[in-house]
Amino acid sequence: MRIAIASDHAAVALKTALADWLGEQGHSVTDLGTDGSASVDYPDYGYRLAEAVAAGQADYGVALCGSGIGISIAVNRNPACRCALVSEPLSATLAREHNDANVIAMGARLTGIDMAKACIAAFLATPFGGDRHARRVGKLSNPPAFDDAIAAKAD
Repeated sequence: MRIAIASDHAAVALKTALADWLGEQGHSVTDLGTDGSASVDYPDYGYRLAEAVAAGQADYGVALCGSGIGISIAVNRNPACRCALVSEPLSATLAREHNDANVIAMGARLTGIDMAKACIAAFLATPFGGDRHARRVGKLSNPPAFDDAIAAKAD
């Protein structure tokens, strides 16, 4: 698979280790930075990763920052991306199976290397479940107007 990976300064070490590991697993890895410990803005790297996935340059993305929260929010600004912040393999599995997530986010200050590898392995091994989930996933990129959604729920 083609995997794009990006991080801010807080997650450079984790990013480097995961990129190396993914390459050893036979994946084509595109490292979108950052490359050092100098402070950078996580949204810049989240947007860069989201663009690569949205443009079809990567099948999946791995987004990393200190907590994983900020970069996941940045990635999710792109309507073509469904980024799930995970901390263990079950949430990574469900992100793919139920939400057709195409980007996984983790926090380097919260997730160790072995757990991060386990999350990515589960994420990449899990197909989208389709069926009842497909309608819901469609709404993630094409949300109905708020009033329409409330009215439909009331019916």
